[in-house]
Amino acid sequence: MTSERPSTPPPQPATADSGIPPASSLTPEQVKRIEINRVKAKALRDQREAEARKQNGGPSLGRSDNSNLAASQKRAHSAISTSNIPATLRDGRRTHPAKDGSFRPLDEIQPARNFTKYVEYDFSKMTDTKGGFLTAEDDPHNKALYMPNADEKPAHMTLKEWERHRLLRSLRDRKEGPFEPGLSVLKKEGNKVCRECGSLEIDWKWEEIFGCAICNSCKEKLPEKYSLLTKTEAREDYLLTEPELKDEELLPHLERPNPHKATWNNMMLFLRYQVEEYAFGKKWGSAEALDDEFSRREKEKKRRKEDKFKSKLQELKKKTRVDAYRRSRKAGGGGGGGGGEFGDDLGRGGKHTHTWGRAVENAEGIGVKTCVECGMEVEELEF
Repeated sequence: MTSERPSTPPPQPATADSGIPPASSLTPEQVKRIEINRVKAKALRDQREAEARKQNGGPSLGRSDNSNLAASQKRAHSAISTSNIPATLRDGRRTHPAKDGSFRPLDEIQPARNFTKYVEYDFSKMTDTKGGFLTAEDDPHNKALYMPNADEKPAHMTLKEWERHRLLRSLRDRKEGPFEPGLSVLKKEGNKVCRECGSLEIDWKWEEIFGCAICNSCKEKLPEKYSLLTKTEAREDYLLTEPELKDEELLPHLERPNPHKATWNNMMLFLRYQVEEYAFGKKWGSAEALDDEFSRREKEKKRRKEDKFKSKLQELKKKTRVDAYRRSRKAGGGGGGGGGEFGDDLGRGGKHTHTWGRAVENAEGIGVKTCVECGMEVEELEF
């Protein structure tokens, strides 16, 4: 079953029986009269707008100017200029004219209601106090406080210049390259030579710090004399004190960066033969006296360790006996009586089971075990 779309019926021609008069068409004379009246009304409107422009003294921005222009023509500059804006024209950029007559749109922008509570600072009138810290401007003559860091690149240097500066500084510190002291052939008496082989090519860095004229080949050949010792080795092996190691006149040292961590203190290196001369000759007298002192200190350390262990063991025994006495008192009813025989576990109603500790050698060298509860001691022999 198909449904037909309804359509508008065509207009029925008026008949005499319907009672509706037929629509009359305009005659050519009527059309001509209507067109003439339209042109006259348009001209009259243009005339009135021109008079209004002359009275206001400004250009009109109405549609009349555009209606009289052809498609290929342009409007005059006075018609689109905003210099003479009539009072009747609304400017959405501001609500009222500025006091000085200038136009500043940002002055008319108001903050939102939620952001009105703020403090407006004039940064051009503020002074930077550096957070209360002293600066170079406060004390410009304090060179110790405001000395520039030697490890940081200055701002006026390029990276290539900074690398060259660091290389020259390293050569100057090691007295190598162009900074190595010159050797004179004419003055042989003033030249410093190696104390082992008599060579003129000595290590000037060691000569400056340790006062030892030695060449690099002799340092490698004789490590038992010219090797470097750390501060820990000099303190533990030669029994030197901290003040003695820090005295540069007594024992000069060479500082190097710590190999374990860069942020730790620099490593202090001492020359072996200088440390031995001071330890054997001035402090202990000989190597045998140093060995005797080392043995005496080791025995004293061992004795103190044993005394500490024995004192701890005695405290444990006392504590165990006190706990056993309290348990016996509790089992006996808390009065003066009660108790039992040795070896009875009064708290549990059964025989006592020993809990032995580890074996400890006594003065005779025999191992002794002690019960941690009752304090009973038993000798133990190992075969």
